[in-house]
Amino acid sequence: MRHGDKIKNLSRTASHRKALLSNLAIQLITHKKIVTTLAKAKALRTYVEPLITKAKENTTHQRRIVFSHLQDKAAITELFGPIAEKIAGRPGGYTRIIKLGARVGDNAETALIELVDYNEIYGKGKGEVKEAGKKTRRAGGRKKAGDTRTEATETTKTAEEPKTEEKAAE
Repeated sequence: MRHGDKIKNLSRTASHRKALLSNLAIQLITHKKIVTTLAKAKALRTYVEPLITKAKENTTHQRRIVFSHLQDKAAITELFGPIAEKIAGRPGGYTRIIKLGARVGDNAETALIELVDYNEIYGKGKGEVKEAGKKTRRAGGRKKAGDTRTEATETTKTAEEPKTEEKAAE
């Protein structure tokens, strides 16, 4: 039984798995998207998302923690620079996995894993930080002086009033 065993071993030893995930994370940070097998993409997501979260806070301590996982100065610079700026307003879910189908050689399920904020097709205009004051209220609220709905109802009421007076005069 495998109760509570949530780590995806990927049929590798611990040291091989650590090196694999580190290299995949470096390539994802450098190129913003990579194509790999579905199992590796799912394992990579759980590995790289905490590192991206740590990159939001640009301190020496956080840089050293991330560097202990990645061991690549260029990737750290990229992660704490442009990537951290783009994901600053996002509370989580920094990666997206898109299934691509079976690979020709060995019929393995392939997938594209990418950083969400760097896709121009899906994320049109979503790279900016959203303002907190733009929330809509479903319950309505009090009417404003320039509200078009109240003006429209007032004009229909004034148009109906003379007709009722004419009918009362007859």
